[in-house]
Amino acid sequence: MLDIQLIRENLNDYKEVSKNKNISIDLDNLIKLDDERRKLLKEVEDLRAEKNKASEKISKLQGAEKESAIGAMKHVDKKQEGIEVKLQKVLEEYQTLMLKVPSLVHPDTPVGKDDTNNKEIRIWGEIPKFDFKPLDHVELGEKLDLIDIPRGVKTSGSRFYYLKNEGALLELALLRFSLDKLVEKGFTPFAPPVLVNYEPMMGTSYFPGGEEQAYAVGVSREKGEIESDNLYLIGTSEVPVASYHANEIFKEEELPKMYAGISDCFRREAGTYGKDTQGLYRVHQFQKVEQIIICKNDPEESAKMHEMILKNAEEILQALGLPYRVVTVCTGDMGQGQYYKNDIETWMPSRESYGETHSCSTFHEFQARRLNMRYKTGDNNKKFCHTLNNTAIASPRILIPLLETYQNKDGSITIPEALRPYMNNQKIIERRT
Repeated sequence: MLDIQLIRENLNDYKEVSKNKNISIDLDNLIKLDDERRKLLKEVEDLRAEKNKASEKISKLQGAEKESAIGAMKHVDKKQEGIEVKLQKVLEEYQTLMLKVPSLVHPDTPVGKDDTNNKEIRIWGEIPKFDFKPLDHVELGEKLDLIDIPRGVKTSGSRFYYLKNEGALLELALLRFSLDKLVEKGFTPFAPPVLVNYEPMMGTSYFPGGEEQAYAVGVSREKGEIESDNLYLIGTSEVPVASYHANEIFKEEELPKMYAGISDCFRREAGTYGKDTQGLYRVHQFQKVEQIIICKNDPEESAKMHEMILKNAEEILQALGLPYRVVTVCTGDMGQGQYYKNDIETWMPSRESYGETHSCSTFHEFQARRLNMRYKTGDNNKKFCHTLNNTAIASPRILIPLLETYQNKDGSITIPEALRPYMNNQKIIERRT
């Protein structure tokens, strides 16, 4: 959790950022709970000190005097138990509120309500122009037997799909190409668990507040009733990979840690009924390569790491020849713990606009505090780490601009040169006879 003293000293700033991030939290009540928490803790500590002092005295007494002193201590025990019950209730309320407090944001972060208030900072590539009527990715996928959405819906429900033939191979090629690029840059590849318990979800700040977006897993075979296994399907490998070092202390020279997680990811997409229902833009299951950074508690180093992982994602899109733009994300479109965030939006011809395909986030020590992830400095002090993450590639969403941008007049699709080594050097995807 955040430092309560920092919140107390900057209360108005935290009230402002809560409003700007659309997070409803009573910070005045949090301060009152903290006051009560401190008061009750002191009372418990005072009673413990009184009991310790009395125990020394009692050990030297005898007879009736000793019995009387022991009886008096029983009243102190009872009083302490009553205070501890109150303290436990206050602590639960206090911790619940503390887990909802958002991080402050970078001064360059625009204030805004939603993604319409994000600020464009640069554009790369030329928007494709076609001398024929282009098809969207669903039409292309169906004609070339790459995508089957109706059967995905039949087997699993809305927002599910099948990738087939070169569709499946393209996804694997994109993932492996991106992972290889990161490994070349010194990232350690991870294939993490996709099921995690509550602590990693809380530690990376997806819980509390994001429970409705996660799939909770557990079914009784005998009764067919839902049981609680306290396991959740991840929405990003950031969750298990960032949690890999939870409750650990690094040596300063061990940092930074640069990790690349590749995994299946799952989102319920609650609250998006009727939004982006066509095609592969908003689905429940997808595959992703994620960059995760753990570094020293230094804003300058965090900023350099942010630029580095953002550049990595841009270089992948440039190698694929896909036009994109980078935006600075506004407060209302940020997560609770994000200090600074950029999105990359790739041009999608069928939408005649850019669509978000990558997110790059700096958290400072927000996640590390929750995960209790620290390092020992040269002067033997302990500090919480800083964490960052960024999408390297996410499929099938990236297939939308790829298939649509590289389509040809005859309905075929040219495979980007960067992916051909991962596709047995195939150059064109043509309709099957």
